[in-house]
Amino acid sequence: MSSPTVKHFSIDLNSDLGEGFGPFRVGADEDLFPLISSANVACGFHGGDPAMMERTVNRAREHGVAVGAHPGFPDRAGFGRRAMAATPDEIRTDVLYQLGALAAFCRAGGVELRHVKAHGALYNLAVNDIGVATAIAQAVAMCDPSLLFFAIPGSRLHEAGAEAGLTVIREAFADRAYLADGSLVPRSRPGAVIHDVDFVADRMVRLVTGGTIETIDGEPLAMDADTICVHSDTSNAVDIATSIVSRFRQAGIQIRRCGNDQ
Repeated sequence: MSSPTVKHFSIDLNSDLGEGFGPFRVGADEDLFPLISSANVACGFHGGDPAMMERTVNRAREHGVAVGAHPGFPDRAGFGRRAMAATPDEIRTDVLYQLGALAAFCRAGGVELRHVKAHGALYNLAVNDIGVATAIAQAVAMCDPSLLFFAIPGSRLHEAGAEAGLTVIREAFADRAYLADGSLVPRSRPGAVIHDVDFVADRMVRLVTGGTIETIDGEPLAMDADTICVHSDTSNAVDIATSIVSRFRQAGIQIRRCGNDQ
């Protein structure tokens, strides 16, 4: 009699880091590094500056955490979360500029630039706007077509990445609520950001092992994910990430960075 097949689950856990600048700090980067497998590093537009970029890349190397670029709109005052009027060419060149800047720090630090994840309003616009999504994907393909491309599954961003020949990494969000169509609840709406650490950890286990996540209305939503994001600027981000890591360990889920050399 053959033994039952045992399923083995693994997932990447990412966070947006290096978003401070000058004397200002955003998020508990140092406490998050030991918990995550991928870091999305701000590239100086919505957050970050040259010194912060170098420091974050070097800390990622020390922790064995994969480095990705986190390009956004040039809107430091609004933390990149305000939609800006920009043509597709402006978006493409702005993203390409940011990728080039971070790539230089990666080369200097002996670190591989592995992935790209758009930030804030730029990411959210690209979920439904194929023009914005295509501009971002084109910039990534022009910089390095081997870069992994983070996107909400089934979104226009996902579509544009695939069309550009990029390897799309399907992203879910631990600390954000979802609408029935699979998009994120706008931050302006109550309940958009989730702080209950036990609820977050439990639903991430269900996502990884069962392929479903609850919407803000409590309905199940089918979703496949390769990576999970914990926003570093969520007030209790470290507690959320710690709870996820603990529950994953209990459930036999391994945290591994995306890519062929997992």
